Order: sequence, then structure tokens, then C-alpha cells
Amino acid sequence: MEATSKWVLVTAIAPIAWGTTYFVTREFLPADYPFYGAVFRALPAGILLLLVARARPRGAWWWKAAVLGTLNVGLFFVLLYVTAQLLPSSLASTVMAVSPVALMLLAWPLLGERPRLRAIVGALAGIAGVSLMLLTSAGAVNPLGVLASVAAMSSSAVGFVLTKRWAPTTNIVALTSWQLIAGGLIVLPVAILLEGAPPPLTGSKLAGFAYVSVIATAVAFTAWFAGLRHLRASSVGLIGLLNPVSGVLLGVVAAGEVLGGRQVAGLALVVAGMLIGQRGAPRLARWAAARRVRHLAG
Repeated sequence: MEATSKWVLVTAIAPIAWGTTYFVTREFLPADYPFYGAVFRALPAGILLLLVARARPRGAWWWKAAVLGTLNVGLFFVLLYVTAQLLPSSLASTVMAVSPVALMLLAWPLLGERPRLRAIVGALAGIAGVSLMLLTSAGAVNPLGVLASVAAMSSSAVGFVLTKRWAPTTNIVALTSWQLIAGGLIVLPVAILLEGAPPPLTGSKLAGFAYVSVIATAVAFTAWFAGLRHLRASSVGLIGLLNPVSGVLLGVVAAGEVLGGRQVAGLALVVAGMLIGQRGAPRLARWAAARRVRHLAG
């Protein structure tokens, strides 16, 4: 139980850090450079982790890193930008909150992780909580924006499940670095084509990118992939619901935004969903350990 609780806490670092990027991006990063923003976020983080890991991809990991980097970083960041341009952030966040269900459905055929009733109930409670917390009447909804949001969620869900399937024993820091570098290199030509010269980075902008790259990307993705290794995909997906919660709470603390009764109720539902879905955690740790032993033996 203690070991699994540790990995739950480690995994939670990722969505909490990702939730802070909304505020940091809005307040400190240059506007109108979303693709360069993705490059500046992914490439330095990947290079930093590569210097720490000191391990290059070998054999099949060259193409696997390219696939995972595309799904988890490159394609995901681009689709996220399209979503942000076409949908209100509240609606986009609500669509992304469905990701625990997507992870459960994909983990069943690809990982052999049969969905559990507690996890399903927890995911539904979390989705309801995020909807209650964020979703407001926004008038007409752009169907292309909804499609981009669903595609972004699907891209990351497939990427996360494949990461868990392909890398049961690969060094986590090295694995994360390969994906971030691949994803950054994939977005770079798009940035050059659509945005021209990169924005100048001085003062607060440089500090903002340093935070987003080191904390919200290098540290966060490493923690997330570590959680995927030690916990079931459904459990990790539920922990991901902390992302919008973190963003809302930081808005209250740092930006003076007001938290109403509906938002408080939504937060409570998200936390309740996470607690429900994490029950039975000791068996998850034993399952993950047994899987690694089988992989080493085979």
C-alpha cells in the first residue's frame, strides 16, 4: 500500500504541473507563437533529460520514440492549439476530462487491463466534476474544434498506452527524453513554416519558458511515465483529472479569480472520483511488479 501510494503521489506531480501552464502561458509567454511555444517547451526539456540519462535509442527504439513523440508531444500539442483556437477553454477541458475512459478502453485490448467498476464509477464522477466546475453556456459549438479536442485526447491516450506496453523496463528518464526531442523536432518545421522567425526571449518570457520546459515538461512527463509503469492505466488517467483542478486553484490564488459554489462542488466530485478509482491499489502494485518480472524472465 505504501509503495503504491508513493507512485500515486509521484504521478500527481504531472497533472498539477500541467495545470499551472495555463496561468504561466497567459501571463508570461509571448502570444501568437503556439508552435514555437511547443518547440521551446519540448526540445530543451528533452535535451536536459538526455544529458541526465546519457542513453540514446537503440534498435527499434528509434522508430518507437518517433511514434510516441508524435502521439504524446508533437501531434498532441498541435491539436491542443487548434482546440484552443476553436473552442472555449471550459468545453475543451471537459472533453479532455474523458481521457480516463479512453485510457481504460485502450488498456483492455492493448495491455490486458480489464476495466474495473470502481475505476469506471470514479471516471464518471471525475468527468461530472470537471463539467460542473468548468462547463458554461458558450453558444454555438464549432464541430471542428470538438473533433480536434477528441483527436488530441485520443492521440495522447494511444501514446500513453503504447508507452506502457513498449517500455516495461526502459529507463524512464531516457524514454521521456527521446519522446520530447522527437516531438519537438516534429513541431519545429511547422513552427518555421507558419510562424516565421522565433519570438525574442527576454526577462519574464525566458523565465516562463524555463518553468514550463523544466517543471511542467521534463519533471512532469517523467513523473507521468513513471506512474504509467507502476500503476494501471485507468488509475493514471483518473489522477490526470487534477490538471483542471490545479488550473482553477492557481487562478484563485495567483489571479484573484472567484471560486463559486458550483466550482467547489465540482472539485469535490473530482476528488471523490479519484479516491473511488484508486481503491484496491495494493493489488495494482503487485500486478505491475509481476509484469516486470515476466518481461525480464521472457
